[in-house]
Amino acid sequence: MKIKKISLLLFMILGWIVHIHGQDVIYSQFYANPIYLNPAIAGSKMSSRLTLNYRNQWPTVSQGYNSFSASWDQPVEKISGALGVIVNADVAAGGIYNNFSANGIYAYRLEVSRKILVNAAFQVGYIQHRLDWSKLVFEDQANQTIPSQLNVGKLDFSAGVLAGYGEHLYLGVAVNHLTQPDMSYYDGTINRMDMRFTVHSGVLIDVKEGANRSDLGSLSISPNIVYVQQGKFRQLNLGVYANSYPLIAGLWLRHSFGNPDAAILLLGFQQKNYKLEYTFDYTLSRLKIGTGGAHEISMVFLFNRNKTSYKHRELKVTGF
Repeated sequence: MKIKKISLLLFMILGWIVHIHGQDVIYSQFYANPIYLNPAIAGSKMSSRLTLNYRNQWPTVSQGYNSFSASWDQPVEKISGALGVIVNADVAAGGIYNNFSANGIYAYRLEVSRKILVNAAFQVGYIQHRLDWSKLVFEDQANQTIPSQLNVGKLDFSAGVLAGYGEHLYLGVAVNHLTQPDMSYYDGTINRMDMRFTVHSGVLIDVKEGANRSDLGSLSISPNIVYVQQGKFRQLNLGVYANSYPLIAGLWLRHSFGNPDAAILLLGFQQKNYKLEYTFDYTLSRLKIGTGGAHEISMVFLFNRNKTSYKHRELKVTGF
């Protein structure tokens, strides 16, 4: 009974954060889940790319929040761009509250000049919120009104733009949930998802002057900024990556404007065609480390790398 009450409390908290305010999950490994961050990153590598992501948030809280993501993207010469697909799932409070989405992406590639590349992307998909009422326990079961629908599914649309200057500087903007779908469980009420705005930018710096970026042994660092806003929720992320093949390290600070949220430590290992990364979010807010912070793991695979010929150049961004 104690576990069920804790689950109910967690559901109420998560419901307030995620459902009422329509806040999407924000992964800490931004560029290891590239087309979740911005659909315009699809096709930025001149090879097929598979990404797998898992996030465990607040692990010391009973039956916390688990998120899963898988995506595939690849350039397609005949359509002057790229195609991608991404599937996301969130499981909260032991399955009381669940989100699922599946999206397809088309990104158009434009070479503005010898140094400037632009990707413009449109994303369309399906989003579903599901509530398992049978797992909820109330003190007075008789007076609880069951929602008129426990599964709510709607079409969802998003778009993004990514620009790169040379092989060093990039800037991206994305807007998710353009039509703000109504995800209310009750008839006669409206609960629209807020649009999610993302702005991200970074620079790739070779520590050794004149180093060839294709040289896996070269040392590089990459300062980055990621800003996310969804409704009243705002988040600013400042960080830096250091890459010395085959090791990767990173340090980020996430700030939610009301208070500093978390420090994010990243460690990774890479080879020519795959990369594995782990991050830990150390809580700095009033929740402290009692929540257990958050653990996140990602795997990225590249296929047919350097085996196919495209007329376009790679659009360089941090990550794989």
